[in-house]
Amino acid sequence: MSTAQQTDGDGTARTTGPAAGTVQGAIEGATEGAAQSTGEGAAEGATTVHRRTCHLCEAMCGLEVHVRDGRVHKIRPNRDDVWSKGHICPKGTTLGALQEDPDRLRAPVVRDGDTWREVTWDEAFAECERVMRPVLDAYGPQVLTAFLGNPLAHNMALARYAGVLVGMAGIHHIYSSGTVDQWPKNVSALLMYGGMWTIPVPDLRRTDDLFVVMGANPQASQGSLLACPDIMGEIKRIRRGGGRVVVVDPRRTGTADAADEWLPIVPGTDAALLMAVVHVLFADGLVDLGPAAAHIAGIDTLRDLARDWTPESVEDATRVPADRIRQLARELAAARSAVVYGRIGLCNQEFGTLASWLVDVVNILTGHFDTPGGLMFPKPMNWSVATLTQHSKSAEGAPFGRWHSRVRGAPEVLGQVPASCLAEEIDTEGEGRIRALVTIAGNPAVSTPGAARLREALPKLDAMVSIDNWINETTRHANVILPGPGPLQVPHFDDLMWNFAVGSAGKWSEPVLPADPDRPAEWEIVLRLAAILAGQKADEVDVAALDDMWFSTLVRICGLDPDEVLPHYERGGPERIADLSVRTGPWGDRYGRVEGGLTLQDFKDAPNGLELGPMEPRIAEVLAAAGFESVQLAPDYITADLPRLRAHVERAADPSSLLLVSRRHLRSKNSWLHNVPALVGGTNRCTLLMHPDDAARAGLADGQDAEVASPEGTINVAVQVTDEMMPGVVSMPHGWGHDEPGTRMATARAHAGVNSNVLAPGAFVDAISGNAAVNGIPVTVAPLPVPAAEPVPAG
Repeated sequence: MSTAQQTDGDGTARTTGPAAGTVQGAIEGATEGAAQSTGEGAAEGATTVHRRTCHLCEAMCGLEVHVRDGRVHKIRPNRDDVWSKGHICPKGTTLGALQEDPDRLRAPVVRDGDTWREVTWDEAFAECERVMRPVLDAYGPQVLTAFLGNPLAHNMALARYAGVLVGMAGIHHIYSSGTVDQWPKNVSALLMYGGMWTIPVPDLRRTDDLFVVMGANPQASQGSLLACPDIMGEIKRIRRGGGRVVVVDPRRTGTADAADEWLPIVPGTDAALLMAVVHVLFADGLVDLGPAAAHIAGIDTLRDLARDWTPESVEDATRVPADRIRQLARELAAARSAVVYGRIGLCNQEFGTLASWLVDVVNILTGHFDTPGGLMFPKPMNWSVATLTQHSKSAEGAPFGRWHSRVRGAPEVLGQVPASCLAEEIDTEGEGRIRALVTIAGNPAVSTPGAARLREALPKLDAMVSIDNWINETTRHANVILPGPGPLQVPHFDDLMWNFAVGSAGKWSEPVLPADPDRPAEWEIVLRLAAILAGQKADEVDVAALDDMWFSTLVRICGLDPDEVLPHYERGGPERIADLSVRTGPWGDRYGRVEGGLTLQDFKDAPNGLELGPMEPRIAEVLAAAGFESVQLAPDYITADLPRLRAHVERAADPSSLLLVSRRHLRSKNSWLHNVPALVGGTNRCTLLMHPDDAARAGLADGQDAEVASPEGTINVAVQVTDEMMPGVVSMPHGWGHDEPGTRMATARAHAGVNSNVLAPGAFVDAISGNAAVNGIPVTVAPLPVPAAEPVPAG
């Protein structure tokens, strides 16, 4: 019997057939539709239809890419996709535009003064050797670092090979978008559950009674550290069934508009609100650990810590009424099926780790943990390179502060320091100054705090190489840019994203368009550059041998013998690693040791994907894998930060300042997609949102340009007066500022916007994770100064 996926008229999926959730049932059900994926023929003028997974975000929506005469004709949702079931957002429809972008680099380029010159691949790698080796030979690997951008996590090759470059080059530590995005989640997950990527997520498809959203806006983001297509559809389902949705945010977002209630909150005080909820749960005798009770440690410690955090004590600081805080705690405790979800607005603030930790704490205390409809641990069908060794540093406690940055003295956390440290490490003279940089799919000159300083620092590098497809605000400073293929010219198979998914599944995507046969694959680019940085001659690198070494290392980590595994493959690359990860995953065949187990070929044979069932309670399994005896409910490293939060709550706010928060838009993705005309057209989205009362006090009208100043910098931006902002808080979008000279992104330049990270102080971070605090920045907003009148000549 097969598992048939059907869709109700309202878009809600339902499963029929007794084999639901079994491996064999998933395979039979998925392969039933295989014949539909062959397209309509490839004759001239005909259209072929390709099934593809969108790689732009965690939602992993299924697409139908219609190709005519070798070009993308249109993109439609794949209604047969086992995961997304026909959901799609505007971003996914533009992959063809990304592929055809005239500004996308098709060949490597090297810098000639202020201009760029296309070269052959051999010439490009020779230039990498020419600019990098003298620097590394003179100063050693300690002057080299790398910045890894967010797109890397969504790229089949880069995600599996970037670590090889870091290791072979001897890079002491990297910088990444992780310390601007989610490092607090990694810290709290490591200390509570034993793995930095062991992050529980809302089992949203089975949440019925109450969904509390804090600092997240899935209407725009589609979910973050939460892979669930059509979250807004789930919100509608909850409300239609009589449940409630509450959004806690300084801004009335698109998600808040779709909810039952919007609770405005002062940026940076979410942890105080949650501590007050914890206080009420204990004070009113509402704590119920539910089925996970036997696995929870630290309940008495937490009770003592929460004793003084009354709702009244945080009411003024949060601006959430004490009575509403008590009511929220009681609603969560009383709900049969409920979950609290907190995301980027909680992570990138001054108390990001406390807030991220407390989201899990509240779910645990109310019995909505490791149970259907609550906060649960995904069970990915394959492992990611990032997660394969995530437990290795946790046995002896928190691996934090083992070294400090050279200039600021910032303590390392999980091997990194704040991304904003990069600029000062480049422009501050002294032993160990960063002189050479590799960037991979990142644009930190726009996307990291202290952006103005980094913009001035990058030209001071002795050598820089970028693996990137565009000449953007960061890569314009490189000596060599090594582009990957177009987004539709490569296969795709997600790995890390399934660690945040509301169910177990997998989807393989073949290339939609052929790649240039004369160019190296993206993984080959990474390995060849890695060897050059390690000291090998550019024309002597044996990429295949390096790949075999890397693959053999992964095989050994999986407990297998490379001599037994290598003969299974005729060629290397990320596809071989993907097959290894499936075979050694929870449903894998372990190379014939498990009869009927999965291999990558099973996913290739299922063009609409394989669904392996919903999340299941697995806390015991998670803890055992980490070597933990129980969930650590009150880790000392995190709870030691509570006095700092208390001091912040009791400190009177500066009445002359407003607090700046970031925001996202449905048609935007950090700085990635601003060169796509269809996504940046229409009205100006790069504006300062401001409550009418604040605008009136500042003497500003809607549409008027204003000067916004912070301790870090000053920008000019148009004001948009709106009551979607709570009083005292203003908002700007993230990822804009495309007016720098030397870039080659015509559409982005025509819609340049303003770089909000010029206002973000580099040293303003969550103290215990090092994550940037780009929400809650004190700013002043005023009309632009009137230019002084020209003096009138006498006579």
